[in-house]
Amino acid sequence: MPRFSVIVPARGVQGFLRACLDSVLEQSHRDVELIAVDDCSTDATGAIIDEYALRDPRLTALHQRRPSGAGPSRNAGAAPARGDYLLFLDGDDTLAPGALAPGALAAVDARLRACGEPDVLLWDHDRTDVWERRRPSGDGAFLEAAGDAVFDAVQRPDVLGVEPAAWNRAVRREHWTGQGLAFADGPYEDVPYAYGSLLTAGRVAVLDQVCVTWRERRRGSAVTTPGRHHFVAVERYEELFARLDGLLPGERDGDGLEDRLLPLRTVLHARMTDRLLAILDDPDRVVPADRAAFFRAASRCIRAHRPSGAPLPAALRSYRAYRSLHGAQVLRREVAKELRDRGEAAARTAFRRYYGLRLHTPLDADLVLYGARGNRAVTGNPYAVDRKAREIAPQLHGVWAVHPDAVDAVPAGADHVTVGSRRYWELLARATYLVTDGDFPGAAGRPGQVCLQTHQGTPLKATGLDSHRYPGAPAGPGPGRALEHADQWDYCLSANQHSSEIWQRAYPSSYETLATGFPRNDRYATATAADVRALRAAFGIRPGATAVLYAPTHRVRPDGAVPPLDVARLAAALGPRFQLLVRAHPYSGPPQGTDPRTAALQEEGAVLDVSGHPHIEDLCLAADALLCDFSSVLFDYANLDRPIVVHTADWDAFRLTRGVYVDLLSGRPGDTPGVLAADEADIAGAFHSGRWDGPAAASLRAAFRERFCQYDDGLAAERVVRRVLLGEDDLLPLLPPGERRTAPSPRAAERAAARQDGATRTLTGPGAVVG
Repeated sequence: MPRFSVIVPARGVQGFLRACLDSVLEQSHRDVELIAVDDCSTDATGAIIDEYALRDPRLTALHQRRPSGAGPSRNAGAAPARGDYLLFLDGDDTLAPGALAPGALAAVDARLRACGEPDVLLWDHDRTDVWERRRPSGDGAFLEAAGDAVFDAVQRPDVLGVEPAAWNRAVRREHWTGQGLAFADGPYEDVPYAYGSLLTAGRVAVLDQVCVTWRERRRGSAVTTPGRHHFVAVERYEELFARLDGLLPGERDGDGLEDRLLPLRTVLHARMTDRLLAILDDPDRVVPADRAAFFRAASRCIRAHRPSGAPLPAALRSYRAYRSLHGAQVLRREVAKELRDRGEAAARTAFRRYYGLRLHTPLDADLVLYGARGNRAVTGNPYAVDRKAREIAPQLHGVWAVHPDAVDAVPAGADHVTVGSRRYWELLARATYLVTDGDFPGAAGRPGQVCLQTHQGTPLKATGLDSHRYPGAPAGPGPGRALEHADQWDYCLSANQHSSEIWQRAYPSSYETLATGFPRNDRYATATAADVRALRAAFGIRPGATAVLYAPTHRVRPDGAVPPLDVARLAAALGPRFQLLVRAHPYSGPPQGTDPRTAALQEEGAVLDVSGHPHIEDLCLAADALLCDFSSVLFDYANLDRPIVVHTADWDAFRLTRGVYVDLLSGRPGDTPGVLAADEADIAGAFHSGRWDGPAAASLRAAFRERFCQYDDGLAAERVVRRVLLGEDDLLPLLPPGERRTAPSPRAAERAAARQDGATRTLTGPGAVVG
């Protein structure tokens, strides 16, 4: 039998679940079974659990037949558990590793043995918010004071003041089964378990060590969703007090029973009062319209179970008293907010006030407002959505929002509006659909408006809330603004499971992630050999030349944004059989600045500056190979199944200053997309030796493509238009990998042209039969 059974209920936590499971399976104390219960998740939570179960026999995967909630899922996981002790951990929380102190399980095991195997062991925890700011629990003083003692609740009534949670205690399995402990069905399910486990325990011990980090969720849980389901908290405490006499261990009858119960009632009553008032004052739980009803229910419960002599909070004397005190607190907060916002308020323009007025006018059901690249381009995923909408939903009217200095980027025939103009605020207020890979300046959102976040690519670099930890994060709106923007999203797009997990962690909010693929990548499945040849001719690529697209990422450094690669030196090393297509990042300057050598090579045609071309998909289709460093374009280019060479010169500095999610240099299948090269000579050597397109590179590329091109099958734009703009219930199913089409390579396109020319000459040459 294992020493510990760790039960993890999980629903919709794909962005956090891997860290949770790893924190258990990577403990130094390995005598553990992990039972992960998927509560009918609609994201990849269940798939992640199954993936881990295949890798580690200590993990058992359970899948609920119907959504049941955290309480019943914990009960389901506890039923087959075999461990001496049961531990419960939520799918977005983690056990402490063994860095400066023994790991959580090793410390818990040692403490249990030292205390003679008590019924319950309590430990400390800390909390982390979306900014990864850690805060201690409120239990430290009690745990320190309890020390090495072993006691029961009657001897130490203050033990009931410990956080009533599922994840801050180990319960002996025989105690769980013998006392019929269980979690309730519905919100606040941990109240009966947390108090019941202590009130029925003959022996309780503590461990004054942080063993769990509890994650405070912004959105997506019952606790963070307002509604009348929070009234259940009152019912939970009503049930607890009703059962208190029966829960008390030891003597049940006789003189002195009430005296023994009084200290327990006093502590429980104080704890209940604090929690119910906190719920009442939390606008994320009780909305203003329900506040009076919740007050009455909570007040009745608090009054009914108030022990003799216990004080009654002044705010509970009457609802009028509560409103008076609560109103004063709200007023103080509003005054402070007004002072903070005064500078922004002073900067509001007349058009913004106009926008506020227009928010009250009817929405235009057929109006779509598009934006891309900071509203300075007409490109990317929004552009692909617009093109598909014009094809299959012509009744919709699309308008592009662009800054005044980017009006020239709008294609002929496309409607557009300049950001900041009167018409911009009009359309921003009235459009039913907002489609962007960034945000619309000044957008406030309104009921009935649908905001689609398409993103600009698969995340390699730290983004959203993850980016604030790194000194090289790009300038611009901070993580706070990123959260404000995410709160406006209704949908966001994903091209792979990796992205779906990152979005949930980096942009925690209540939007729905759609596994559609990236619309702009449809081109890689639909382009023909003729398209490839036409693009190469348009860019000036010589027939028979090997075109290498160099697309470095954006860098934020004191010494400027020039990547550590000498374009002129590389072009010379490659020689005349190759042509470099150099594409600067839209947020950077030319990759080689004003180097006169590069200018000369451009005149010779050895280097082609294609930075001004708006659609990187065209550049990828024209290239025989991609040379990049740490740009997300490599995830998109992998769709083409063409060679990728990664320039690795400043990887360590980039990784430490920007943060990365994928170790491109690991050499592991799925991480590394192809050949790695440290400098210009190394790059040229890879091309001249044939390693760039050899079997080893092809094998790495295949694994990388399988991991990061999961949903890109050529139908992404249609999925988005039908699901988001036309309101269809279900996404078009993904094509199986074997049925997906890939645009032909330049070599294949040239061979197709040669075959076509040969066939034409045969039909029209001497002796040919025509007609």
